[in-house]
Amino acid sequence: MAYMLEIHNLHKTFNKGTINEKTALNGVNLQLNPGDFVTIIGGNGAGKSTTLNAIAGVWPVDQGNIIIDGTDITNLPEHKRAAYLGRVFQDPMTGTAATMSIEENLAIAARRGERRGARWGITKKERADYKELLSELNLGLEERLTSKVGLLSGGQRQAITLLMAALKEPKLLLLDEHTAALDPKTAARVLEISDQIIGEHHLTAMMVTHNMKDAITHGNRLIMMHEGRIIYDVEGEAKNNLKVADLLKKFEEASGGEFANDRMMLAN
Repeated sequence: MAYMLEIHNLHKTFNKGTINEKTALNGVNLQLNPGDFVTIIGGNGAGKSTTLNAIAGVWPVDQGNIIIDGTDITNLPEHKRAAYLGRVFQDPMTGTAATMSIEENLAIAARRGERRGARWGITKKERADYKELLSELNLGLEERLTSKVGLLSGGQRQAITLLMAALKEPKLLLLDEHTAALDPKTAARVLEISDQIIGEHHLTAMMVTHNMKDAITHGNRLIMMHEGRIIYDVEGEAKNNLKVADLLKKFEEASGGEFANDRMMLAN
């Protein structure tokens, strides 16, 4: 079976040759099968978000290759990678246009990649489709199609961003701490919605999180990063049987140091 994502020997150093030089990625290798949902954990500066940004093409890598579904995208500019990727960021305000309605935001996502000048009026069928999609979220948004997105709560906006990111069924969905800015109850609901969308669309996904319990609970595979490298990779039943204490122990074994026991790492 061909991989959906292949990362080969990825290196990235910021501020090279200066006093602020920082090695962010130090030879990352990773292969994801189609339908893999991988959670990524690690301390601050471990390389989690840097890996997602490297895949998205936020800046060029120093060395290595990134291949999505057989296509080497390493040298593609960020806007050309958008055809392969869906992204949801930490800030719920980032993924939506606040002054536009829910249905207009969904229409923009549905028309991504189409030529400019295409007809932008929303058809009856599209409106019915959006209503059906929104009803599956169980947030009551299907009755608010014409409401401005800026009037919604953070959780509602993040749920819509997830829908928008998945609408064109991207090769890879990147979730970069997409519940970190939400209260625990809302975060749990957005994670449920994430599971639902990824499962229904059979998407391949990567989710960066600081929350070890969430990393264990969600997805079929977990990787731990430290100092720009993957130091632990576990999947299936072995992952599902993990406890937070097991992950802390694995980190200490692999890194030779103690995990920063900050509040988010041990959050419920």
